[in-house]
Amino acid sequence: MFQKVLIANRGEIACRIIRTLNELKVASVAIYSDADCDAPHVSMATESYRIGPPAVSESYLQAEKILEIAKQSGAEAIHPGYGLLSENADFAAACEAAGLAFIGPTAASMLAFGLKHEARRLAQENAVPLLPGSPLLKSLEEAKPLALEIGYPVMLKSTAGGGGIGMQICADESELVEAYDRVERLSQSHFGQGGIFLEKFVVHARHLEVQIFGDGHGHVVSLGVRDCSTQRRNQKVIEETPPANVPDSVIDGLQQAALQLAKAASYRSAGTVEFIYDNDSHQYYFLEVNTRLQVEHGVTELVTGVDLVSWMVQLAAGDMSLSEESNIVPQQGHAIQTRLYAEDPNKDFQPSSGLLTQVVFPEDVRCDHWLASGTEVSPYYDPLLAKLQVYAEDRPQAVAAIKDALDQTRLDGIETNLNYLRSVVDAEVFIKGEVVTKTLASHVYQPRSFEILRSGTMTTVQDFPGRVGYWEVGVPPSGPMDSLAFRLGNRLLGNDFDAAGLEITANGPRIQFNTTCTVVLTGAAMETQLDGEAVDFYKPFEVPAGSILDIGKTTGAGVRSYLSILGGIDVPQYLGSRSTFTLGQFGGHGGRALRLGDVLYIGAEPEDASITTFTDEAAIPRLSNVWDIAVLYGPHGAPEFFTPKDIETFFENEWEVHYNSARTGVRLIGPKPEWARTDGGEAGLHPSNIHDNAYAIGAIDFTGDMPVILGPDGPSLGGFVCPATIIQSERWKMGQLKPGDKVRFRCVTREEAEHLRSVHEESILTLETDFSVPDSPRIPAPQEAILHDEGEGADRIVIRQAGDAYILAEVGPMALDFKLRFHIHVLYEALKKETFEAVQDITPGIRSLQVHFDPAKVSAESVAAWIALVNAKLPPLENVTVPSRVVHLPLSWDSPSTKKAIDIYMQSVRPDAPWCPDNIEFIRRINGLDTREDVYNVVFNARYVVLGLGDVYLGAPVATPLDPRHRLVTTKYNPARTWTPENAVGIGGAYMCIYGMEGPGGYQFVGRTVQMWNRYRSTSSFEAGKPWLLRFFDQIRYYPVSEDELNQMRKDFPHGRFEPKIEEGEFSLADYQAYLAENDDSICEFKTKQQAAFEDERARWKAAGLDSFVEEEVMQAEDDTAGLPVGAEPVESPVAGSVWKILLEEGATVAVGDTIAVLESMKMEIKLEAPIAGTLCAILCKEGQAVQPGQSLFGITPND
Repeated sequence: MFQKVLIANRGEIACRIIRTLNELKVASVAIYSDADCDAPHVSMATESYRIGPPAVSESYLQAEKILEIAKQSGAEAIHPGYGLLSENADFAAACEAAGLAFIGPTAASMLAFGLKHEARRLAQENAVPLLPGSPLLKSLEEAKPLALEIGYPVMLKSTAGGGGIGMQICADESELVEAYDRVERLSQSHFGQGGIFLEKFVVHARHLEVQIFGDGHGHVVSLGVRDCSTQRRNQKVIEETPPANVPDSVIDGLQQAALQLAKAASYRSAGTVEFIYDNDSHQYYFLEVNTRLQVEHGVTELVTGVDLVSWMVQLAAGDMSLSEESNIVPQQGHAIQTRLYAEDPNKDFQPSSGLLTQVVFPEDVRCDHWLASGTEVSPYYDPLLAKLQVYAEDRPQAVAAIKDALDQTRLDGIETNLNYLRSVVDAEVFIKGEVVTKTLASHVYQPRSFEILRSGTMTTVQDFPGRVGYWEVGVPPSGPMDSLAFRLGNRLLGNDFDAAGLEITANGPRIQFNTTCTVVLTGAAMETQLDGEAVDFYKPFEVPAGSILDIGKTTGAGVRSYLSILGGIDVPQYLGSRSTFTLGQFGGHGGRALRLGDVLYIGAEPEDASITTFTDEAAIPRLSNVWDIAVLYGPHGAPEFFTPKDIETFFENEWEVHYNSARTGVRLIGPKPEWARTDGGEAGLHPSNIHDNAYAIGAIDFTGDMPVILGPDGPSLGGFVCPATIIQSERWKMGQLKPGDKVRFRCVTREEAEHLRSVHEESILTLETDFSVPDSPRIPAPQEAILHDEGEGADRIVIRQAGDAYILAEVGPMALDFKLRFHIHVLYEALKKETFEAVQDITPGIRSLQVHFDPAKVSAESVAAWIALVNAKLPPLENVTVPSRVVHLPLSWDSPSTKKAIDIYMQSVRPDAPWCPDNIEFIRRINGLDTREDVYNVVFNARYVVLGLGDVYLGAPVATPLDPRHRLVTTKYNPARTWTPENAVGIGGAYMCIYGMEGPGGYQFVGRTVQMWNRYRSTSSFEAGKPWLLRFFDQIRYYPVSEDELNQMRKDFPHGRFEPKIEEGEFSLADYQAYLAENDDSICEFKTKQQAAFEDERARWKAAGLDSFVEEEVMQAEDDTAGLPVGAEPVESPVAGSVWKILLEEGATVAVGDTIAVLESMKMEIKLEAPIAGTLCAILCKEGQAVQPGQSLFGITPND
């Protein structure tokens, strides 16, 4: 037996061959193109080698390079799989000449059978029935009379290759003329040979084939007959064995003819003799011989028990001989295979490519594939994704099995033929076994789907309540921002409560429906037409198959609309929800906003669905530009953080919605607080700063002096105070806040909040109750936010309300103290052990812990009492140890990617910032260190203990060194960066953070490391169902690597090819306190020097005028009439926002609909289009300028 075999192929066949080689205990060598570097056959093989760029001609068809790799690797044989070089006689001969066994037929057999016109000659010599056909054609002119002689219809075929490539049915001469050059070109490009010929086309034909295997010395066996008649455009999609409704005499005749032909050629290895079977006359005709392993070989293996790949390898190694007793291998049972392709059957089988967000195959059937959730399907190769194969005792059972297997299969993210295959196997003609090769040409396929013809500003899939239970690792709930409108849509249709729908922001999509369905629009009114006819919101209506629903821009108050469809939208769940989290790139369709060409499927309609309407339209939620929103006071109030006057101002003032608002948060413009503190102490320079704690959705947190309402895509942890939190029944209003709207926060009591929640839920059920809230201000009592306050010093626990669905428990003084964080961790673990149904999340912060609960099931007072009781039962902390792994992570010091981020910041935000152009030099200076090397030594010697996860989303750690002498202290960027590379490592305050994904940020950079989150794959580092790397109280230790080394690790880590060293351990508070006491003098000396340097740095800022906080520009309306020529029509801004890019120059000619500029609002790009045709005569704005709705930005002189 061989010691090592190279596989000259890719995809599922490469994986399948490797599995057999593993069983034979033969080492495997894989080759891969750049597009396949992460493909599974690469990691499955014993060794793998890059073969070239993605294009097949530059990679998998590079015969000489393949032979070089075989020699380099020490391979003794090459298995070509199928396709590519598998039927290339020159390659087979070259292998033999290089001393390599070619695991397949001989070059002579390929030449004899591979050229189809030569194969016809051999068949004729051996009395095998033939279809009328032509010799090899020299020209189109020669083909024309021959086609007439044979009689139309004819098949124009390439003499080389297969797989349906280079074949075309021609019904008449015009089609022959049209197809000739194309078939010849395909033959040349795919197989390196341009020879083509004609063959009679049988109208009611079936495609039957005999699996043969020969020893090369004249002995050949047949392993049965397969039916490959279920084809589309000459490409097989379903194969089975044995064929249904074919007489035994025909089956026997086919096998004898195939054996006779193969014996005459002394055929070696696996091959297939293909026949056309005329369903009307019961005659069969020789078609061709495929001198290779067939795609459909698996069904033969299922009914014979033979591993054909194993036979091929053993024969090539000289380790097997065929039995002389019989030339027919017996079959038992029935097997069916379906081919899953990356293609859109509703668009004439157009190939598709992109990210597969979910891959699920049934476990009890055979499935040859190369896929996993997260696989990127490239456009470079054959679209075959997988082969689903079932076995049963008879055909009816096999048909039932393949139906069930297809039903259990999911391939999400791109278009595939999965639903098409389901419809085929459900068709009566297939169930009866009466399929002929042209059956699928008339197969009616109407997918339950819709296609996006225009995406709109921001259209995403959402469900309610979203992604709950992962707040502690930085995964926001997402879900509909206006949950009321969304839920009402499902209620009106009679959908399940968690059915997914579309959230549509500002400007809507254009959608074509491929099936008849019932839909309803809710939320902010938008200009909407169905096939040109206006439709009403909040009234369900039927959409006929083929109709187009065109959703335009908003026409009044509000900014988000919702499209609900009876049955919901069928996208995969990610961490328990179908909601899209665009920043995290998961959930919904492809983990992103919808775009042109996306196809989404509609779920099954509920059996008990009851479509209804509002009996009183006055009960429909009314949107406004002036909002009263009910909140609860807290968690942070006066006099600890704010002055009493600040709280009065907050609740009495009318706040304006800033244009820079989005699903992450809604910014507000209003008066600045006076603040009860001068700064945040150890937590930061600004009085709004606190040590990181968990936020509640709807919390109004002050980021500096500007409040932001935390949205459903906001971060779970942050270091800012929150004086009030929107109650659960009022959060829907966040989704309709439009830039320029006015907001008044109405402080309610917990009793009032519970009443409003009850009314809100009842109103969704009855469609009758109104949604009114108090419309006058109420100033809360100072201690109203406090639910529990007990103990003193480090043992004090304060439990605060944070809306009506969250409470925040804090321990000890406001200080960075490991004992406090240890206390929180022990309490967190104890609460998890005693949790109950109403608790939805428990999220620890630095010295705090938040509990998210269902207020319909338990009160805030009861949860507070539960926390206090569990806390009181905790053992002495000095007696507790907790797991504390040491995780060794690579760090590219002062990474080029972080330098790029600094450059962008200096160019576009703040060039004179004290931390620019070198963050590491700034860290050195502000900490009183002597050299940059001192900073380097501290970072690489420190053990950073993970205190929080999700500080900037997706398992991103906020950590601080165990040794206080390693605690480098810095200020954060002010204002923040607009861009931070994924997995940048930074220091802010006394904390180290690894950014979980790209986005804004403020920590001072030291370098970059590997991923903290693995979206789709499970590896040794990323457990199944837990795509985050780190755990609370892990200790991170960095080791230096080059940028090139890090880039390779970042490629390998998500696929499990790189695994960081992780050491199990534990943390003892008693041991740690002893360590601190032992080193107290040294620690105090370090802190004193560090504090002096910090004060010196701040003094330098003040002297240079760089010490003030930089606030964002507040929008002001500008005079928008100046500069508009007489007779010119204004082009107005449809939104509040800023001008991102001006695309045309003054004097340009514009047509209706031409894009003049791109605006930015709510972190989305909005195209500003010409409302009329004419000449752009005035530009009244500049890039970067803030604008208001209705403000004139351009002038157009109309055409005469």
